[in-house]
Amino acid sequence: MVRPDYEQSKRGFYVIELAVHLRSYYFQVSWIRHRDLHILTVGGYTYTSDQRFQASHSPQTDDWTLQVKWAQQRDAGVYECQVSTQPVRSFFVTLHVVDCDEIYQRMYSDGVPSARILGGPDLHVDIGSTINLTCLIQFSPEPPAYIFWYHEDEVSGRKQVISYDSSRGGVSVVTEKGAATTSYLLVQDATPADSGRYSCAPSNAELASVRVHVLNGERPAAMQTGSAGLSDSWVCVVTLLAAVALHTAVLHTQLTS
Repeated sequence: MVRPDYEQSKRGFYVIELAVHLRSYYFQVSWIRHRDLHILTVGGYTYTSDQRFQASHSPQTDDWTLQVKWAQQRDAGVYECQVSTQPVRSFFVTLHVVDCDEIYQRMYSDGVPSARILGGPDLHVDIGSTINLTCLIQFSPEPPAYIFWYHEDEVSGRKQVISYDSSRGGVSVVTEKGAATTSYLLVQDATPADSGRYSCAPSNAELASVRVHVLNGERPAAMQTGSAGLSDSWVCVVTLLAAVALHTAVLHTQLTS
């Protein structure tokens, strides 16, 4: 039985392999590129000056493999595998080379830039503890030019930009820019006056808000903490990015001799 396995590739991916599994190692395998009808390999020998192509044979698994290093768009196309049976058997595969940069650009261009504060819509903290707010900006073709944080006293209705050099002290912001931009607001030694609505306003997206309740004593049963929301949300974000960045589609063809 002859069963070729073929793998779709990402552009620039280090090594892709087109492998044929044979029941007997007495057969010889040749690989031909149909774009120019160039014989790439015969058995373990390579017949191309392009050093990215290499043939190999694994006696343990009876795999005859064509390796392509640093896949490029020009490597896409139809490849023929010839097996030296009597008569000669030929198998064909279309290799697709995926441009990850185009996928990422399309993903972010199709989405609308958005901001959200993790752990909301309500956060409860103890008096004297640190208010730790995390604002995540996603689906933006480029990082925001700036991010403002606002605090609104919901009793008086007074809203002001949070100043890092105010007389209150203990306020700091850390921003990490990238495919997804994250801004952290830290307010130390929380007091009841720090309660209210906090908003994260990036230059390229609608603002996101959360209510912060500074408690002195008992905690409500439905209390949420920013750390739990941050952990769960980041697991989702990292898993999604990893799935997009590492995804490869594997095509299996079952053939009988």
